[in-house]
Parts: sequence; structure tokens; C-alpha cells
Amino acid sequence: MPSTVGRPSLARVRKLEIAGQLPADGCSLGQARQYTRWLGRSHYENFLVATWLLPRRLHQPFFNVYAYCRWADDLGDEVEDPAIALDLLNWWEEELDRALEGRPRHPVFVALAETIAEFQLPAEPFRDLLRAFRQDQTKHRYADWDEVLDYCRYSANPVGRLVLALGGYRDEQRQRLSDATCTALQLANFWQDVARDWKKGRLYIPLEKLAAFGLAESDIASGRFDERYGRLMRDLVARTQNLFEQGLPLAGTVRSELRIDIELFSRGGLAVLDAIEAAGYNTLESRPVIRRSTQMRLLGRALLGRWLGLGRGAGERAA
Repeated sequence: MPSTVGRPSLARVRKLEIAGQLPADGCSLGQARQYTRWLGRSHYENFLVATWLLPRRLHQPFFNVYAYCRWADDLGDEVEDPAIALDLLNWWEEELDRALEGRPRHPVFVALAETIAEFQLPAEPFRDLLRAFRQDQTKHRYADWDEVLDYCRYSANPVGRLVLALGGYRDEQRQRLSDATCTALQLANFWQDVARDWKKGRLYIPLEKLAAFGLAESDIASGRFDERYGRLMRDLVARTQNLFEQGLPLAGTVRSELRIDIELFSRGGLAVLDAIEAAGYNTLESRPVIRRSTQMRLLGRALLGRWLGLGRGAGERAA
């Protein structure tokens, strides 16, 4: 896909936080790996904890995939001008194409190309993510539940499929369970961030749902919580919880080296829903968050499950 962004104009990208320690294009593999490790370790504590719990051989591949996703996300979300963001996302896909052809240039792709080749990762999930981030530049409202789920198909589900592929799983059953989990994670984030997304001009609550509970966009804009919004959010949380429950069996079908990470993602998402409920479903006036004590409890539960060997056997035999 042609891009209108010239290489010199990409200097604006250097202003993004993700480019803080970015080496030059065409850097060595060692420099590229070091950069993706820095990116993963400097941004999301939950991601770092999950990576530590993986076998060492999977650490670098996870950092490399994360770096791709993080760059794509920031190019689409941290650049205020939608036209420029679209150009940058087109440029990012050009860099992906170069990597898939064995000609990586950008440091992220210098590292990622090795992972794509080693694990035979499919191109589709990488492209699907870009589709979602492009959509964010032009589509800011969703008419119904199906439209929101379709967005999640591209914005969230590809990440789970890449994680499964890194673990050596490509079967339809596990992908279906993963899709349910990833869609639920995306939805939980939407309900948690209604006020934050509104400030960016985006609303992911289906418009038909707003109307069904007697609400309009003006009610979201006012930022004032009332009983109608509480009932709406209760309904959305229940639907999302059902998706999490559909995906929970996935952890029991994979090898122990991946099981704890998948369980943490699922339990963490459910904890977000619990936080929303504990806040009385008020996500307009404040952003519900998971307490540190809850995070540690979830981690301890997942670790205990590994040590006791819960679910061992079925997933490893199916690998």
C-alpha cells in the first residue's frame, strides 16, 4: 500500500515515547533485540510479569511481537492528526512487507523478522491490527453490538492468535477460545475507559444500547452518572463476563509454559469487570482500576496452579 509519508518527515515519530531508545534503521540484530526488550520492560508492568513467567526461549519473541503491536497502537492513538496517523500506519505496513520479504529495515522489524521466520507466524494477524487502528481514524461510533464485535475481531483477537502461534498452536478450537478471551479483554477496556475515549472523540458503546436504556451521546458528554447509565453498564459487563467464561477453558488446553500467562490475562480482565461493579458501574466520573493487592492475589493463584500441576496432561498431549 503506497504511503505519502517521506522518510525525513518520520522525524515526528521520534517524539513519541516508544522511540526513546530507538537505534538507527538497518541496525544489528543485537541492537534491535535490545530495543524491543527495553520497550517491553519500560511500559507495561503486567506484560513484563507475564514475560518473566515464560520459558527463557520465548522471552525475546514475545518482546518482538509486543514491540510491533505497541508501535502500531501508538502510531494510531498518539498522533493527533488522523490523516498523518493513517499515513504512518501505511508506512508501518510497508515496513512489515519488507520484513516478510526478508528485507527488514526498521529496528522493530529487524528483531521481528527473526521471530516470524522461526515460528512461521502468519501475516494476517499483523495486518488485521493495522486495519483496526486505521478504522479508529475514521469511525468513531458503533451502531450495534455486532459492529463492536467486528472491531474487536481486528483490534484484539490477532494478539491472542499470535500468542498461540508462538506457543505452537494453530488449531481452530484454541483460536476460538482465544478470540472470546481477547474480545472480552477489549470490551472490558472499553467500559473502563468510556470517559477517556470520549475525550478522543470515540464511543465504543453501541448506539442502540444507549437508546435502549434511554441515553444519548449528550449524556456521555455531560459526564454525569445516573441510574440509566448504571443499568447500561451492568448489561455490558454481564455480556463481557460471559465472553470471558467462554474463553476460560483455553488455559487448560495449552502447555504449562503458556498456561499461567493466559490465565492471568483472563483473570485480570475479570478483575476489571469486578472493579467496575465495585464502583457502582460508574465509569463516567472515574476510571475503575485493579488494586495492587488484587493483582498480587491473581498472580499468586496462577502460580499456585502451576506448582500444583492443575490441568496438566490434556494440553501437553494435545500439543
